[in-house]
Amino acid sequence: MTAAMAMPGNTADTFLVHFFGTGLADERYVVETFHARADGDIVPVPAEALAAKGRRKAKHKVVSRKEVEAMRPDRTEIIVCTGLRTRGGRQAWGSVAVGLFCDRRQRG
Repeated sequence: MTAAMAMPGNTADTFLVHFFGTGLADERYVVETFHARADGDIVPVPAEALAAKGRRKAKHKVVSRKEVEAMRPDRTEIIVCTGLRTRGGRQAWGSVAVGLFCDRRQRG
């Protein structure tokens, strides 16, 4: 059992936020989404899964700062938002993904 699962009150609203670079200083951000698997692997979600049906394939998802601030990851999801101008941004790690990350670092 990971430490994230053992904590009381562990709900979908429990997540870790990490700001990097200049933080949320830009107006537009590129969003990348990853999923943490039970075996400890972290895999990217394909951009095609984010594109709406009937439209051409999206290479990246670009959103505003207000949308970035409102993003909440699922338990096994990792959301990385990188600014278009300053390359700063934020990462949001779901509660299970944080636990898998800790276990993986300890294994080496």
